[in-house]
Amino acid sequence: MRMTVSKPGITIDIPRFGDRHIKTIVSDYTGTHSRGGQLVSGARQRLIRLAKLVDIVILTSDSFGTAKKQLKGIPHQFERLRDGKRADFQKKKLVERYDPRYVAAFGNGNNDRLMLKLVKKAGGLAIAVENGEGCAIEALLNSHLLIFGSPNALDLLLDSTRCTATLRF
Repeated sequence: MRMTVSKPGITIDIPRFGDRHIKTIVSDYTGTHSRGGQLVSGARQRLIRLAKLVDIVILTSDSFGTAKKQLKGIPHQFERLRDGKRADFQKKKLVERYDPRYVAAFGNGNNDRLMLKLVKKAGGLAIAVENGEGCAIEALLNSHLLIFGSPNALDLLLDSTRCTATLRF
């Protein structure tokens, strides 16, 4: 079952690359928007602003056990991944609930690679984020771009000319 949203969404015009129409953000938490389990400075305000435009879904194994508390007050859907199951397949399966061509996916780990690959292949926007804890090569190879810092990554959607400038041909 695919989910639908009633928010306005975000349209990014990217010459000779292809326009993107984002309705949902699907994102990893640990290492993508947090460092050492703590939400990085500047991410909260940007996520709150983006939640007015698109639905936000956070998928995480929550390695530090802090995600729910750190994300409190940010409008989002929280999906904790099941222990003992391959997180990469769980994330891909969760993204399939949405139409991946209308998804902006954020991740940094090997367990984000299939989610990023699905979104990239479908025509969505796949973004690898390096937030001080590294970015797996497989996540990078399955993304449209790599950006340093969660606030910078979220700004790509808040000011779409930044994304256009990077991805246009």
